[in-house]
Amino acid sequence: MIDTGALPHLLAAPATDSTLSDFNQLIWWMVLLKVGIVFLFLLLTTMFMIWAERRVIGRMQNRPGPNRAGPFGLLQPIADALKLPLKEDIIPRTSDKLIFVVAPVLSAAPAFVSFAIIPWGPEVSIFHHHTPLQVADFPVAVLLVLAMSSIGVYGIVLAGWASGSPYSLLGAMRSAAQVISYEIAMGLAFVAVFLYAGSLSTSAIVNAQAHEWYAWLLPVSFVVYLFTMVGETNRLPFDLPEGEGELVAGYHTEYSSMKFAMFYLAEYVNMTTVAGLATTLFLGGWRAPWPLSLWAGANSGWWPVLWFVIKVFILLFCYIWLRGTLPRVRYDQLMAIGWKVLIPVSVVWILLIASVRAWRLDTHTKAPYIVFGFTVVLIMALAWAWDSAAQQRAARNAAITEADRELEATGPGSFPVPPLDLPHYHGIGLDTDQETSTKEVAGA
Repeated sequence: MIDTGALPHLLAAPATDSTLSDFNQLIWWMVLLKVGIVFLFLLLTTMFMIWAERRVIGRMQNRPGPNRAGPFGLLQPIADALKLPLKEDIIPRTSDKLIFVVAPVLSAAPAFVSFAIIPWGPEVSIFHHHTPLQVADFPVAVLLVLAMSSIGVYGIVLAGWASGSPYSLLGAMRSAAQVISYEIAMGLAFVAVFLYAGSLSTSAIVNAQAHEWYAWLLPVSFVVYLFTMVGETNRLPFDLPEGEGELVAGYHTEYSSMKFAMFYLAEYVNMTTVAGLATTLFLGGWRAPWPLSLWAGANSGWWPVLWFVIKVFILLFCYIWLRGTLPRVRYDQLMAIGWKVLIPVSVVWILLIASVRAWRLDTHTKAPYIVFGFTVVLIMALAWAWDSAAQQRAARNAAITEADRELEATGPGSFPVPPLDLPHYHGIGLDTDQETSTKEVAGA
């Protein structure tokens, strides 16, 4: 029996930050309660995102979007959830049946596991038990997300291989190359956060942003992570593994019914997970933004859960915005962005941050930040000069190529081409010829 007098304590919470030691005294039913809350939150967010994506993109494209199933089309996700299980479950005859069935589960399960290390509130009191609003945390918690994303791509690769279809296999190979490329840049974006926070624990990183968010202190890392979170989740404009124009539907071409629904669910759960990780690492986690942070109770009780959810849904809206705005890039452009832009920029940025951080800790002055500013300006100036020189070289090469083409067309030994300045090209004499032919026909 649960004492009803303990129910008011559901809304009571101390204003203390959680630490790693708080996770050593959890009881089993509390862990199960948190797991159930996270699982339900991810499912409800997926359903809401399916509806919101169609409505928002419809608004962007000047069309209504779903508006038949329930008010404002709110029942459309439920209709989809009922439709998919009722479809025929087809397994290709030439497929590897065991791997074909296991692959969707292997793709969806890591997405749920990754959200376990994301804090969505401070320490609160539930039925007289003080507990942090986070399923689990450990000293290298952020690395769990990278590990789970690496395992999740196995589901995509195995699905493409087990389908026995060339389109599915090409989509799977694209996904493997894409995840490898953008996972390196994502890991490099984390390094600067680790240097400032001094820990890989997600709760410690949130505690370190009590006074200033890392999105303002580390803007380059934040921007690089925004690029990589789109590439990791295979969303437009980086959804090359699902290229409908050349791959039909990519790695899940042969899937239907609930197996296809698992891939569909994995995509949206991954979107929520990386958005929650971005909130944790760069946007202060569950902490209230300014000026709400001026209120003494903004970061205590259950209010931080609201701030966390708002930040996550703002990032999820950016996913929808990108899909309704940008076209799919070419595969060579996708690889160029990852290897030629994001990774080199991240490496240079980490070197600068590490140097400034070490100098700042040794001297305890603000001089390193001044030198850092001059260095960034110098690098930007050199990049601008290099880009300008490259554009000038490209213009000169284009002019030389055009001149060579004209020389080949008009030079000796070329195919005889009549000049394009003859009178009839300008319409001279056409009316006279037509009148003459008309009179001749009439006279005949």
